[in-house]
Amino acid sequence: MEWITPRRLKRLGMLGMNCRNVEYISRFNDRRNYPLVDDKLQTKLLAEEYGVAVPNLQHVIRTQREVAAVQARLRLTERFVVKPAHGSGGKGILVIIGRDQETDELIRSNGERITWIDLRRHMSNVVSGLYSLGGRTDQAIVEDLVIADPIFEAVSYEGVPDIRLILFMGYPVMGMLRLATRASDGKANLHQGAIGVGLDIATGRSIAAVQNNRIVTTHPDTNAPLDHLQVPNWERLLHLAAGCYDMTDLGYLGADIVLDRERGPLLLELNARPGLTIQVTNQKGLRPRLAHIESLGRRSAVAEDRVSYAMTHFGHQSNQEQAELFE
Repeated sequence: MEWITPRRLKRLGMLGMNCRNVEYISRFNDRRNYPLVDDKLQTKLLAEEYGVAVPNLQHVIRTQREVAAVQARLRLTERFVVKPAHGSGGKGILVIIGRDQETDELIRSNGERITWIDLRRHMSNVVSGLYSLGGRTDQAIVEDLVIADPIFEAVSYEGVPDIRLILFMGYPVMGMLRLATRASDGKANLHQGAIGVGLDIATGRSIAAVQNNRIVTTHPDTNAPLDHLQVPNWERLLHLAAGCYDMTDLGYLGADIVLDRERGPLLLELNARPGLTIQVTNQKGLRPRLAHIESLGRRSAVAEDRVSYAMTHFGHQSNQEQAELFE
């Protein structure tokens, strides 16, 4: 792949980090609202208040004394997820998918077995702030384990795939599916080697798949093709994401959504500073879409109308556009 000049990046409408920070995050995100998304517990409680579906909350561990008693609280729970309330980049998340009845060991998503002592040590680290932004004391959230929709079983390695949507003034403007790999240790983190699949806003169909900034056509661990993926419940998923603007009042927002086998789309977390790799997976820039929304004289206050508008105006148009960035 050849280097792309700054002039060509501008012509393609690519949004850079400085422009994102100054023109969009600073202008449209009131810092007073950041705690609503930086604190995952606040996000979850706010989502429940607004009727936005999220994984069920089981427990909140706030003190070392509560850590010591966690075994009794989780004794009857087979599957759960532990995450820091103020974590980022997937750090500190522990996924338990079952328990060995003979040894009473807990089984992680990668097959590793840990003891209750290991679990308490991990939670103690979370509460102490080892994984939190700025190293401040934190809270450990224990929530239901999401059982991924089987439609993605062949294209994700161990972990649960998620969908990242960029919202601007409540309009979904760009989306991608993130797939875990062996290299990413079963996490849907692109910087650790997960795959990003650009999604057509109009249909939820795949546009292109990228791993480590290179186009791929099959999953490196399962060999499953990545060029004809279709996210189910797409419009319902967009409605869920669009509603996140109404509950946070953050104009430039990233929403991470998972598809549960039983419950359908669930909000996993929100991000007031979403990354820009989504442009690479979609093979086009964010700037024209953001400018289009900003130019609207009157923006709809109804989430369903914003979704309908986005699906009409931001659908992927042509194969030529799909290939242009990677010529």
